[in-house]
Amino acid sequence: MVSLYPLVKNECIKIVKKKRLLVVLLILAALIPMFTFAQMKVAQNNLKQFGTKDWRAEQRQKITDYTRSIGSARVPEEWKQFRRVEVILAQYYLDKDVNPAEPNGVTFTREFLKNAVGLFIPLMIMVIASDLVSSEHSTGTIKLLLTRPVERWKILMSKLISIILFTSLIVTCTALLCYLISGIVFGYGGWDMPIFFGFKVVGTEVDTSYVRPVEQWLYLIMEFGLVWYSALIVAVMSLMVSVMIRSTAAGMGLMLAVLISGTILTNMVSSWETAKYLFMVNLRLTDYLTGSLPPIKGMDLPFSLMVLTAWGAASIIASFVVFTKKDILN
Repeated sequence: MVSLYPLVKNECIKIVKKKRLLVVLLILAALIPMFTFAQMKVAQNNLKQFGTKDWRAEQRQKITDYTRSIGSARVPEEWKQFRRVEVILAQYYLDKDVNPAEPNGVTFTREFLKNAVGLFIPLMIMVIASDLVSSEHSTGTIKLLLTRPVERWKILMSKLISIILFTSLIVTCTALLCYLISGIVFGYGGWDMPIFFGFKVVGTEVDTSYVRPVEQWLYLIMEFGLVWYSALIVAVMSLMVSVMIRSTAAGMGLMLAVLISGTILTNMVSSWETAKYLFMVNLRLTDYLTGSLPPIKGMDLPFSLMVLTAWGAASIIASFVVFTKKDILN
């Protein structure tokens, strides 16, 4: 009976030899300095605008601008709801005298992961996961693979384990590169800075009764876990597409279209309540930690976790059912 270890090892070697992981790391190494530079320019512009490094002036100006726009008839109601929530959050941090975006390596990493979980990180995962099976068709190795004296479910299980490992590696490398690169500009401190979480949005109001402070290192761990889980769901769904569609290009195109459409839908589906059951609308799990307004009423962290879990479980089941019965002659 063949164990899974040599199969997983073989799959990991194949992924590394494709050099797509190297491409992903190079993309991260190229883009993160750009975002770091952009963040530095934002800090410089704020200094010019407010004439001080005091973050409170920026928060007060934000409250003033958003409050003024809420009273404008030209602003859509959806934007007004979002800005009402942002005003409450900004005022909360002012009252607690805590800068939610203190410029340091840890804060930059936290903000980058928060903004990257909806599209950037899923795209990186999709590049690795979308051809694990379909590439076997294009290279002609599928017949050799499936005619080996190994149960088919073990072959697919080895691919699943491999993509879980590489998903973890990509998310970890993203966080490490963010911290190491941004720390050169902003410094490597900020681990013990207090961050408030537990905000709950109820309609257009924010319930702060469950809010409590945690040190930023603990908050970053919680955020990292949510980002990892969203990336994992994208990975298993990409694996399913790779099993279902023999063309690597078609599979990658499908996943690309789905992920991009999810970003668009998140900003447009507030009145389409059934859209909250789509997995791509639920990828931004980190927004629930900060109290951001959900894209659709009724969504919260447990709901989004359940939706993503259901999609992930269905993708794994479908992948194993199809792969174990795959006709390799046609």
